[in-house]
Amino acid sequence: MRNKLFRYLSISRDAESFRDIHAAVESDIEFKGSRLWILIFAIVLASVGLNTNSTAVIIGAMLISPLMGPINGVGYSIATYDFPLLRRSLKHLSFAVAASLVTSTLYFAISPVSSAYSELLARTSPTIYDVLIALFGGLAGTVSITTKLKGNVVPGVAIATALMPPLCTAGYGLATGQFGFFFGAFYLFTINAVFIGLSTVIFSQFMRFPIRSDIAEAQKTRINRWITAVMIVTLVPSIYFGFVLVKKERFIENADRFVRSVQVFRGEYLLRNDIDADKRRITLIYAGRSLTDESKSLLRKRAEEFGLADAAISFEQGISFADITGDLSEKEKVQAQLRKLSLTIQESGKIRDSLQRRAFFGRTLLRELRTVFPPVEACLFAEPYRFSAEDADNPRKLAYVVVSLSSDLGTQDREKVKALLRTRLGNDTLRVVFEQGSELLPDNRDKNR
Repeated sequence: MRNKLFRYLSISRDAESFRDIHAAVESDIEFKGSRLWILIFAIVLASVGLNTNSTAVIIGAMLISPLMGPINGVGYSIATYDFPLLRRSLKHLSFAVAASLVTSTLYFAISPVSSAYSELLARTSPTIYDVLIALFGGLAGTVSITTKLKGNVVPGVAIATALMPPLCTAGYGLATGQFGFFFGAFYLFTINAVFIGLSTVIFSQFMRFPIRSDIAEAQKTRINRWITAVMIVTLVPSIYFGFVLVKKERFIENADRFVRSVQVFRGEYLLRNDIDADKRRITLIYAGRSLTDESKSLLRKRAEEFGLADAAISFEQGISFADITGDLSEKEKVQAQLRKLSLTIQESGKIRDSLQRRAFFGRTLLRELRTVFPPVEACLFAEPYRFSAEDADNPRKLAYVVVSLSSDLGTQDREKVKALLRTRLGNDTLRVVFEQGSELLPDNRDKNR
């Protein structure tokens, strides 16, 4: 039983020969000619995606980026003590980084749009979670390089570890003079590069790649100390940022719970609220009569029950009913009716907007796909329910995308389209169907027989 389990877990039976692995690593580290131009085009594409806040364009840029090569080369050469290859890998990696920064800086310097959207901001606050993504993504990439089963692992790793967007964001910081953006984004790139390289070192040593130079034990020890030092220097700030992120998330969660509990307080309706996790501040805007000091004090005590004792809670007055004359009970009736009406309008508006956006989501996917894959000429998006005879009362919601092509895409490009759509929709069970004209392409016909 144990031997059978080991056979299932074994990597060595799928491994390439050491000579082929070395040749593959060597060929992937150089940045000149077409590889350099592919990098430049990918950087421009990623910069456009960040500039327009388009996730799909950014993913497309990561799919065509060749940045993984020299990083894997650094890790492999350290693991095998191949110092000439290490020098070449570091030289080409430095050149690739410099070319990327120059290209992205020039783009953002001439771009008329300079707003920092969420896709840019997401690349300026690295945490310990980015370390885990880089480490395990790098391990997956290294396994794919050293085995015969390439599949779509490398494109997936390129998307997960996100080497391109931080360099583009760093260029944005340089172009706009916002050095907080530059240092935060470049640190994120450094985390990704260091831990992808470290994962290559770990896996190479696990696979017992042959050492390619004569080296004394003292020198090995010195190299291992340098690796440990670089890893610690890179890791420590990310642990701190991760701690800060967790604190912010916990504050937002507690603040949301608190706000939901005081939607209606002593007959006053909460019109709006603002939660600032950075300053640990909550602003409450109530309609109706002005809150008394006693009411404000009670609300602050209520906040302490949700772990918000150190939060700064401020109050603002929204719509006032002080001018309504007549009996107090009549005022309260008017307030109650207005609250109900406001809630009904808000909820119906949210539902209407959500349905309208979803109905036209195929148009959004078409625009994003055509940016990366010009042969795409039409796109259908649907979310039908599948009813089964066994349990007709609990249908399963599915997602389908039908992609119409003016000319056929290769198998590799179709896999990239599928990976992009699954990442964009956050749905691993998404069905993607390709057709040319009115005819299903072969891989779809096989699946639909």
